[in-house]
Amino acid sequence: MNGRALPPLLALPAALLVALLLVPLLALVLGTPLDALARGLSDPTVLGALRLSLVTTAASLVGVLAGGLPLGWWLAHTGHRARPWIEGLFRLPMVLPPAVAGVALLATFGRRGLVGTLGLPESWSLPFTTTAVILAQTFVAAPFFVQTASRAFRDLDEEVLDAARVHGASSARVFLGLALPACAPALVAGALMAWARALGEFGATLLFAGNLEGRTQTLPLAIYAAFETDGASARAASILLVALGLAVMLGVEAASPQLRRPSR
Repeated sequence: MNGRALPPLLALPAALLVALLLVPLLALVLGTPLDALARGLSDPTVLGALRLSLVTTAASLVGVLAGGLPLGWWLAHTGHRARPWIEGLFRLPMVLPPAVAGVALLATFGRRGLVGTLGLPESWSLPFTTTAVILAQTFVAAPFFVQTASRAFRDLDEEVLDAARVHGASSARVFLGLALPACAPALVAGALMAWARALGEFGATLLFAGNLEGRTQTLPLAIYAAFETDGASARAASILLVALGLAVMLGVEAASPQLRRPSR
């Protein structure tokens, strides 16, 4: 008998979990007729929501990369004893309910929130705008990239980096010329995961940005709006998100051999 095979007592719950994860997705895809799928995908509301989602997630990913790369580098190399606590705080949005994230963003950027009390003009309003969508997506997606980046940078061979510094390489040269190329596969995988999380963001966006068609209605919000009125559009948009998620997972598997190595 193969020593790696699961005993029946363990194989059954494992198989049930696999079924729970996969069967609903298969039911969604196989239970949607092609004509209904085509009709839903041609719905202007779905197309508009897809367009807005692609634009806002691209913008949020730029912000995540701009801040996440230096932050991940710092977390990987700081010797501060509070680093585990700092990393824990940065990961907190990963486990917070999306509704809490939305309320927190409103408490910060709302007209009566922390920023709104700084004497800004009466016309200033950030919630329920496209910018609010980008901020919500960035808030929930950034920890995925920062965690991956800090782990990738931590796994670098410090002797190689020290040798480059001894030979006169500046900190910028070490970071840009050595660290980034060496960690590129893991960083690409982390960026894909962050983008997928931003694409699927729902709760924080709904509370902080609203569900305004053409302005803040992303693809998940379009599914929510269409669920009770247009089943074809809701199913089509759902299948589209499943396809995009599958593409991201395949991209992560192709780009992230470093992530499967045990961290030192």
